[in-house]
Amino acid sequence: MKNRILEVLDKEYDAKTLIEINDLLGLRTAEELKELEISLQELIDNNVVYFTNKEKYVLLKNCPTLKMGKIAINKKGFGFVILPAEEDIYIHKDNLNGAVHDDLVLAEITKKGIKREGRILRILDRVLDNLVGEIKLVHDKKIVELDDEKNTLELILDEESASGCVEGSKVLLKVVKKLNKKKYQVKVDKIIGHKDDPGIDILSIAYKYKINPDFGEEVEQELLSIPNEVSEKDLVGRKNLSGEVIFTIDGDDTKDIDDAISLDLEKGNYRLGVHIADVSYYVNENTALGDAAFERGTSNYLADTVIPMLPHQLSNGICSLNEKVLRLTITCDMLIDKTGKVLETDIYPSYIKSRKKMTYKKVNDILMRNIIDPEYEPYADVLKEMNELAHILRKRKNNRGYINFDLDEAKVVQDENGKAIDIVVREREDGEKLIEDFMIVANEAVATYITNMDLPFIYRVHAEPKTEKIDDFVNLVKIFGYKISNSVNNMTPKTMQNILDELDDKPEFKILSSMLLRSMKKAEYSKDNIGHFGLASRCYTHFTSPIRRFPDLTVHRLLRTYLFEHDLSMETIKYYENALVNVAENSSEREVAAIEAEREVEDMKMAEYMQDHIGEIYEGTIDSVTNFGFFVELDNLVEGLVHVNTLKGDYYVYVEDLLSLIGKNTKKTYRIGDRVTVKVVNASKEAAIIDFELVEDKENGNKE
Repeated sequence: MKNRILEVLDKEYDAKTLIEINDLLGLRTAEELKELEISLQELIDNNVVYFTNKEKYVLLKNCPTLKMGKIAINKKGFGFVILPAEEDIYIHKDNLNGAVHDDLVLAEITKKGIKREGRILRILDRVLDNLVGEIKLVHDKKIVELDDEKNTLELILDEESASGCVEGSKVLLKVVKKLNKKKYQVKVDKIIGHKDDPGIDILSIAYKYKINPDFGEEVEQELLSIPNEVSEKDLVGRKNLSGEVIFTIDGDDTKDIDDAISLDLEKGNYRLGVHIADVSYYVNENTALGDAAFERGTSNYLADTVIPMLPHQLSNGICSLNEKVLRLTITCDMLIDKTGKVLETDIYPSYIKSRKKMTYKKVNDILMRNIIDPEYEPYADVLKEMNELAHILRKRKNNRGYINFDLDEAKVVQDENGKAIDIVVREREDGEKLIEDFMIVANEAVATYITNMDLPFIYRVHAEPKTEKIDDFVNLVKIFGYKISNSVNNMTPKTMQNILDELDDKPEFKILSSMLLRSMKKAEYSKDNIGHFGLASRCYTHFTSPIRRFPDLTVHRLLRTYLFEHDLSMETIKYYENALVNVAENSSEREVAAIEAEREVEDMKMAEYMQDHIGEIYEGTIDSVTNFGFFVELDNLVEGLVHVNTLKGDYYVYVEDLLSLIGKNTKKTYRIGDRVTVKVVNASKEAAIIDFELVEDKENGNKE
């Protein structure tokens, strides 16, 4: 019956009543009508069919304005319905319809444009297995208050489960019973720690996003069989590269080192070796370690706290390419000509002994300032040759249309007690770019190699942006008074790059490039290769970080199966055809969770930092405007709100088409890109909010 219903509804794009569907199916009896009702309800429950307010049925896929996805609620009260393959939908706080963070919802798109807007029609599923809260005492009775103040659920705490808690304990909760639509009985599943203990603030956010620092007993048992050193038997069948000049370049505090590099000049060409930790040798499928890595999907870097995908015994130990010790690797050996074209690729199991753990800081001193640390002297020449190759590769990428948004990133500096004491902008010089260029060319080479064999694989893909999104962006540029001369009718990576080049000298470039980035779809993982638009790459994967990304570990397993073990059986191919779908979906989901957790920690730590700077004055740029005010980003990337009620001298109205707040009488305008001077008037670590007020003087353009 269900298949017949789907066939009928797929042909009929208009919503149909029960009787209309009954007639289209040619049903005649009351029993058949009853079966139809039951089948339709099951299709509704499975989110395949939508039942409208007018009591009609329609396939969800045939409703372009209806979208299903998880909702992420922002600290400012609004939310976004996350859609893996397209632009997210902005949901105003008044249109949440009772949805809470991480609900699976059905949303209706009510407005298209540079920022799609919508409303929640229905909550399809609510998974309450990552609730984090704080124990409080009210009249000597323990209650729990959720960390997420936007979550309006009413929780009744099982006090017996909280017997080990004190006031201020941060806890992970488990739902025991649903009492009504928004009321649940819960118990303490885990005591995370006390809110005043160092690091507990970050761990609380980690648990909220299902990022668990504990690996469990099964993993601990398996770790007993993992060696601390590479043995002779591990080297069998591998190419010996331990005598080669191979080294690593990472941040000062990096402990999980995935990649090492080498370079030789060969008859006017470059032979680049990218040597990646062979994690797949130690972490197998269908093991507790393998399952734990899959569930995590990625390592999480939350301020200076690292919650690794693999236990430290592997991530910092036997898998990490530490200095002067034997390590197992998979090598991507590439012969590259003077134009950056890869002439040959060879992929094989190997073992190395890294000569030096280099840091970006000291490498940059050599490449940018010709300051050579004595310990780096033996490697200075090869580093300069590597930089020469990196510039060649970068030029080739740029020529094909590689899109470099070059957006700044903030780094939170904490003291020994985990308190934010500074916010700095991360620097990117030639050392960082060199490693990025080498990893990109290796990822492309590996992806191309397997694609040419026509075997199941996992790709890093990035779909091209929709035409209407680019049109919206072009209209936005016009609001700023600029005109884009490049045609956007046939959008290619090169076109996108040219747009950025045109805007590069504009004072609003940072904001415009950020908005252009937002108009693009997200990169994700897939077993189907559609190319990577942002990199202007026809074929791309993630091969270079198996210690901290599960897709890379999967790629290593595939290389081992196909190339080293020569298993190309139909059974193996069919297995991976199916298994890689789940790997791609889970990896994409866990990546999103990691990004959201990182942002939330960053917001919290920025607010914590600014708590000590209330009353201080800063300059910044308006980076978004709403009907309730505008957000200002300081030069150190801290963002705060100037509420419309604090604007003096006029009544300000939000003009959406101009992305501006305009004074009703004075016509004074505040718009995206304006430089303003602000004073910090409030900051709350708990709420992760920062409030500014304008400092009103003539010099910065603010109204007196």
